[in-house]
Amino acid sequence: MEVLLSRVKLRRSKMVSRMFQAHGQFCAARPWEVIIGTVTLTVCLMSMSLFASNNKICGWNYACIEESEADLSSDRIILTMTRCLAVMYIYLQFRNLRRLGSKYLLGIAGLFTIFSSFVFSIAVINLMGSDLSGLNEALPFFLLLIDLAKASALAKFALSAKSQDEVVDNIGRGMAVLGPAITLDALVEILVIGVGTLSGVARLETMCCFGCMSVLANYLAFMTFYPACLALFLEMSHGRPLLQLTDFTRVLQDEEEEEKPNPVTQRVKIIMSAGLVLVHAHSRLLAGSNGDEAGLPSVKMGGLLDTHYVTPQEPLWQFYLKKATSIDYTLTFILAAVLAFKYIVYDSDEDLERQLSSHSSSSETLKAPNNDDYMNVSSDNESSDDNMAQAICPQPPTVEIGLRTHRASFTLGEESSEESDAEIEHQSVAVQTDNELPFVHSVQSKPNGPLRSLEECVEILRSDEGPSILSDEEILLLVKNKKIPSYKLENILGDHTRGVSVRRQLLGPDLKNPEAFKALPYTNYDYKYVEGACCENVVGYMPVPVGIAGPLLLDGDKYMVPMATTEGCLVASTNRGCRALSVSGGVSSNVIGNGMTRAPVVRFPSAKQASEMKMWLEEEDNFFLVAEAFQGASRFTKLQRVKAMQAARNLYIRFVAATGDAMGMNMVSKGSEQALKMLQEKYFPDMEIVSLSGNFCTDKKPSAINWIEGRGKSVVCEAVIPDHVIRDVLKTSVKALIDLNISKNLIGSALAGSIGGFNAHAANIVTAIYIATGQDPAQNVCSSNCMTIMEATGIDDQDLYVSCTMPSIEVGTVGGGTILPPQAACLEMLGACGASKEEPGRNACTLARVVCGSVLAGELSLMSALAAGHLVKSHLRHNRSALNIATPTKSMAMPFADSSLTVLQRPGLLSTKSNLGALKKNLPDRDS
Repeated sequence: MEVLLSRVKLRRSKMVSRMFQAHGQFCAARPWEVIIGTVTLTVCLMSMSLFASNNKICGWNYACIEESEADLSSDRIILTMTRCLAVMYIYLQFRNLRRLGSKYLLGIAGLFTIFSSFVFSIAVINLMGSDLSGLNEALPFFLLLIDLAKASALAKFALSAKSQDEVVDNIGRGMAVLGPAITLDALVEILVIGVGTLSGVARLETMCCFGCMSVLANYLAFMTFYPACLALFLEMSHGRPLLQLTDFTRVLQDEEEEEKPNPVTQRVKIIMSAGLVLVHAHSRLLAGSNGDEAGLPSVKMGGLLDTHYVTPQEPLWQFYLKKATSIDYTLTFILAAVLAFKYIVYDSDEDLERQLSSHSSSSETLKAPNNDDYMNVSSDNESSDDNMAQAICPQPPTVEIGLRTHRASFTLGEESSEESDAEIEHQSVAVQTDNELPFVHSVQSKPNGPLRSLEECVEILRSDEGPSILSDEEILLLVKNKKIPSYKLENILGDHTRGVSVRRQLLGPDLKNPEAFKALPYTNYDYKYVEGACCENVVGYMPVPVGIAGPLLLDGDKYMVPMATTEGCLVASTNRGCRALSVSGGVSSNVIGNGMTRAPVVRFPSAKQASEMKMWLEEEDNFFLVAEAFQGASRFTKLQRVKAMQAARNLYIRFVAATGDAMGMNMVSKGSEQALKMLQEKYFPDMEIVSLSGNFCTDKKPSAINWIEGRGKSVVCEAVIPDHVIRDVLKTSVKALIDLNISKNLIGSALAGSIGGFNAHAANIVTAIYIATGQDPAQNVCSSNCMTIMEATGIDDQDLYVSCTMPSIEVGTVGGGTILPPQAACLEMLGACGASKEEPGRNACTLARVVCGSVLAGELSLMSALAAGHLVKSHLRHNRSALNIATPTKSMAMPFADSSLTVLQRPGLLSTKSNLGALKKNLPDRDS
């Protein structure tokens, strides 16, 4: 019987949670409709009432009963104390929420909550026909009833989403968790405060009635207006990492258990609510039987008995201004101003001093147990941190130091320069990623005590304390015994950097050289952007040098082009090409095509049926049917055309769609899947979907279809280089360049049977920019398709016309690797980070134009070097440094089985000739 009752209760609770979840998803999925509808309803309520209009304002247009001086003095003292208490309560709430992010952002969120609830309260009070003059006395109690933690709790769910698609689901999940508890709390508050309306004291009844209305209005605002505004704000961020708001999630995750309703408390509240309902019902029924008025009359009549209208002697605003200058209002205003000034100016300094003192007192804890396992924190390059530049939203960084139980970490948070002018002393590190979010994080291996048994470790892992009290050795024991999956280390440990550290310890012994990890850094990196998006089984990150070429004068704008490469001369050569183009008037570019592709392969029982579908797809009316299903998968995609190719009974359907600022492979794949399902269900039931990708797209493989029809962005760039620039900057001639281009880029590539390879080295520039800006480097296969044309132009054909045609540049400025702060910083250099708010797709097109313009600069410079015979000289100078042949560091030296090759580890071999000579002397005889 008990089991049956528990199941019934569980089903009921699930049903209630689903109702709130559906409500939250509805508000988040249709934010504009909910906001506009709510605002419209509020305005209507503020302009109408269910009862007769009651515009009575004591002292202005209505003569109220005069109270004694003693009563007035006591009322003023009580109300002044209540107002001051309410102001201090609001201040303390903001102080408690300071750790969640920027104080200004929190202030805006808090003021929004207070203002919206206040407006809702006025609307509800006006609807009930109550006198607004009593709201003055009830306002402090209204402020005391506001709970900003509710808004923060719902924000945690919304901000934990990794993509915009998850925001609606997460808000619905948050409503499912928080909605029942908040509803019960609001009901209990209304019933408890409502007891005061039964007291018979007119002033107390007025204030309690206003309190009940305020609780109701606050609840309605939270359940409708707030989730819609939260969803709309996240949607308008256009995929940019919300740097301040993501601090909400990191901090509030530690409080997740506190947010879960306590079943015992909930039962007590339900029982108390039932009792209060009986009290209210009995009191009001008893009052009704005695002929007394029940409900709102005390509120409507409060303070206005035996009164009469008078003619106003002054405007209403002057009346309120005089009242505001009274001593009680003045004291409240002064307290609010002092606390606001303290919050803005001094609180950040006090927090910083307290945190720094905590850091100094725990400096021993912050020391790493083994400096060989990760990058050392050094003091030799203190000046390196003076150039801190934030990655995504350039603002001067400050340091926020957060100390937790068992673990300490430094966090570079996003605090604006206005918030704190304190001078921050940064720890210098061997590898510094310059962004505003990296954790300057010393990995803490837990204290090495005696190794506990496997059973004890499993029990601790399942306890409330969890893995935080387990040592790294004990974590490794659990991983090796399959109690913790190695790929889930970061999630289970709750610390990305420690998870990576443990994985390195796990995999290190299996390497050919167990010490190889020492030279691969893994600290001082924010892995939360990597998880679930960019990489799995992470053991570190690869620092790649980033150079700047430019300025590139493109369509009248100057761009500094970031290039991540390990090839010497590449950035210098591209930079020389940019200089030649800039002094020649710049580059002109045009995007002539914009559509990402995906080509599923489907199979029919016969070739005839496949042919029928091919002809069906070629009809214009049917295209709109396919487009409707395709575009239903994402509101950012727009199907442009469909091309079908048949091979026997197989049909390859190539969908081409615009995808905004995203590269769009996932979006087009989802759309293709939806379109195929529609075709299979409604028109071609015999169709078999073989694969969502049939290699007719084509992605990351050389293909003629991408070269001919394009994929991604198709861009053409052109420029005219005067003869004197060719001669003075590029050190060659127009005739030599044209002859070389025909012989090398056109004839040579044709003899090689190249597809899209009619260029000198487009892949060099494309790949370097792709790595720097977070693109998929493997897509350089198609993106590097380029035809370089050089012709004589101008008077007497003295000048050079040069152009690059690139039909398949696959780039995006949202999603993928662009969410990583360093890569996003490189996109910010180009002014193309995230999605364009003014014109969707413009940022991705800007990046594609920059890629093509940079390729043009690189082509011009390399071809000039080849024509002048400078290529070998420059590579010998810039691409063969002494470090390439000097003694490697101990951590990077690879052991050689043949001791005769140790000459490669000897210092002093700096020149090419001396290298060869020394090598010949030290190598053994060929016969020996």
